[in-house]
Amino acid sequence: MNDTEMWGDWCSGWGPLCRQPQTIERVRDLIARLVAAGRLADQAQGLELLRSADRLTSMALSLVAHMTYARRIDLDGRELAAEDFKVVPEGHTGGSLNMVPAFVGYLLANALSATTRGWLMGQGHCVAAIEAINTLTGDLSPTQQGRYDRSTAGLARLIGDFYSYAIDAQGMPAVPLGSHAGPHTAGAVCEGGYLGFAGLQYVHMPLPGERLVAFLSDGAFEEQRGSDWAPRWWRAEDCGLAVPVMILNGRRIEQRTQIVQQGGAAWMAEDLRLNGFDPLIIDGRDPAAIAWAILEAEARLQAFAADAQRRYPAPLPYVIAVTEKGFGFPGAGSNAAHNLPLAGNPHSDVRARQLFNTAARALHVPPAELEAAVACLNNHERVARARESQHPMAHRHPVPAQLPPPHWQAPGTHGSAMSALDRWFVELVRANPQLRVRVGNPDELASNKMGETLALLRHRVNAPEPGVAEDLHGAVITALNEEAVAAAALGNKGGLNLIVSYEAFAVKMLGLLRQEAIFARHQKLLGQAPGWLAVPLIVTSHTWENAKNEQSHQDPTIGEALLGEMADTTRVLFPVDANSAQAALQALYGERGQLGCLVVSKREVAGQLDAEACRQLLQQGALHLRGDPADAEVQLVAIGAYQLEQALLAHAELAARGCRSCVTLIIEPGRLRSPRDELEAAFVLDDARLQALFPRHLPRVLLCHTRPEPMLGVLRRLDGGVERTRALGYINRGGTLDVDGMLFANRCTWAHVVEAVAALSGRPLSSLLDEPQRLAIQGQGRAADLHIANLERKI
Repeated sequence: MNDTEMWGDWCSGWGPLCRQPQTIERVRDLIARLVAAGRLADQAQGLELLRSADRLTSMALSLVAHMTYARRIDLDGRELAAEDFKVVPEGHTGGSLNMVPAFVGYLLANALSATTRGWLMGQGHCVAAIEAINTLTGDLSPTQQGRYDRSTAGLARLIGDFYSYAIDAQGMPAVPLGSHAGPHTAGAVCEGGYLGFAGLQYVHMPLPGERLVAFLSDGAFEEQRGSDWAPRWWRAEDCGLAVPVMILNGRRIEQRTQIVQQGGAAWMAEDLRLNGFDPLIIDGRDPAAIAWAILEAEARLQAFAADAQRRYPAPLPYVIAVTEKGFGFPGAGSNAAHNLPLAGNPHSDVRARQLFNTAARALHVPPAELEAAVACLNNHERVARARESQHPMAHRHPVPAQLPPPHWQAPGTHGSAMSALDRWFVELVRANPQLRVRVGNPDELASNKMGETLALLRHRVNAPEPGVAEDLHGAVITALNEEAVAAAALGNKGGLNLIVSYEAFAVKMLGLLRQEAIFARHQKLLGQAPGWLAVPLIVTSHTWENAKNEQSHQDPTIGEALLGEMADTTRVLFPVDANSAQAALQALYGERGQLGCLVVSKREVAGQLDAEACRQLLQQGALHLRGDPADAEVQLVAIGAYQLEQALLAHAELAARGCRSCVTLIIEPGRLRSPRDELEAAFVLDDARLQALFPRHLPRVLLCHTRPEPMLGVLRRLDGGVERTRALGYINRGGTLDVDGMLFANRCTWAHVVEAVAALSGRPLSSLLDEPQRLAIQGQGRAADLHIANLERKI
């Protein structure tokens, strides 16, 4: 057989797959190079893999369509009758169909090169493609094994489970299959529910020696700023090979994407070149073109890395896979392809049923051919490579971090908690040279008192400016985009990470943080607890001390929102001094699979806690600081540094007036909440320990860093009702003020605490406050009359 005859069958295509001349030329050259390099025995072996990819693609396209519309699939290719279709079809069908040749192309690249890469899919709603292909290849997660397979019954279970809405007696999904990628999805590392975040993370994910293919969407490209900065961050010295593959299908849900409106692939390629990428435009409908692009992109990156004269930024290859939404099925290229491409439901519409059966017939692969194709592509044992579900990014478990001890300061010593964290973090980095470091920084690291961290790790830039803390290989990822810098830390799950932000602007990270927390929590529920080291977010320049910068800078929302997540996975802590801040950060880095939010003051405050007090505080989430609860008339509960200061002042003033109080500090409200499931119940305090800290008989005044209402909800177990509990906190008042002004504006001064005590105890306010102070809190006097001389002595 001559060369033309050997290639003729493949070049003519299969089912809906039509070969473009450019693809044929590129792939023939690729196979020749792989044979010459000894990666393939001969051209015939390469062609067998190419043909196998075609057949797997065709069958997977059919299976995806069946998952949307049908109740079963006929492996002999017979038509389905009306009763074989779902009464209510559902599925993000068009995007899933587009992901089929893309994911099969990724499998083909792995098989051709005898190397297993990691994968990431930003468009998580296209999970049907991944689940269909994983089922056909047999590469399933532990929860899916034994339920789904290539048999008629196994495929029927997959089809039936898709959008079945099944729920168990505990209120949990009853099938190991969801509408988006999840821990049930073999090899998945994120849900992809928030479009755009995969484009921010992928370049930070692979460690040196690893390879990653990131599937991205054109809709997400226009939604999320920052993905075009990837060439700023990639370095051959500390990054693995990362290949972005955009599925350019040209449509969002209801209309064409902006990319297509502005000129399509050619326009996008030019935009990418301007941002430092090296774009490759390919046929996104052909798995062979996808495989060629992945291997070609890696070869270009490897050539750059091998060049001793290389200069950054690297021309990062970027694959533009041009296709039409819903390729391979009727309705392709239309808005309807996004969800249900057929104009009617095959269950009740004859015309729709005819269209479905005709399309399925064109995609059908005889069982024997499918088995041979799967066996060919599943060459893992033959070439000694891992299954795709076992890629390293899906199973991160770095060595434990060596945790230096805090630099304990004597109680009463004034200092900045942020400065203490800065010193401790530098020692942490130096103690763990084996862990790649990423610090996500929106621009204010030095002014947030982390100057030593910046001096050591430096901003990562392509052209360092003399005399500035910048370096070509810096570990501080800095950009005026909170999502982009947070993604650097969250993507680096094989290393050591930190995110630092203004409290008010950390809210912009919330969607990304929540996606990570949800995925990690779902893994825990399945007994697959993630092994990456905890990622702390430090929010500083916060609501109370950022008084000078107007109300846009005075926002405690991030802590409030994260307190709504599951407390065992998303931890929110309010350290009050240098010692408790260091202890909290040290404790977080000793955990795995957790996100932490530390609300930290950067101004100097008096230290309140010694080492033993910090240990107890973190162990139980709260601690008594002043007074005896057994003898107190009222309990003052402080959450936050400035809140503790005011509570201690109130305690001292009440004592001088003959009113006995105790002061209790809460550092982690989530430890005290009502648990919502078994995992959270194991994390929070039980009733006995809670009652020891917060006796039922005591009326309480809560002084909160946050708005009082969300905190009351979290601390419902402490709330004795309006007659026995008052909560003070941020009430959405601010402006260009100082710290005292912010406390006064939000009715959070020590005097307002005393006023709340009077209301709870029934004591006359006149017995607890002098007239100028009463007039001040009633808005009839001067705020200055609340200032207490010799504040340090009072507390």
